[in-house]
Amino acid sequence: MLPETLATDRPELPAPTAAQVDYARLISRRLNETIPAENIGNRRALSDWIGAHQAALKRATYDRSKSVGATSRQVAYAEKIARRRRVQVPDECFRDSGLMSRWIDSNR
Repeated sequence: MLPETLATDRPELPAPTAAQVDYARLISRRLNETIPAENIGNRRALSDWIGAHQAALKRATYDRSKSVGATSRQVAYAEKIARRRRVQVPDECFRDSGLMSRWIDSNR
């Protein structure tokens, strides 16, 4: 049987770092989510909240980047591959970074 411990018996958890709070606020703004008030002052709770919402932030960032054309680095690399393989990069790949990424992966 586990011994019962009162909250007063455990040392207080340290407050979240400034970087942790800033990152949580960034996630909150981008996803239009609110951070529960009890999580702001507790490092563990804030870390758990960030972990629960981090995947959604990455998906939202990826979805937003797909609507933007291919980056200059992607274009340069794709053209290098195309010259080496003597093929053309499809025009639609230049308009969508996700398509360009898939084209590069399949033609490396």
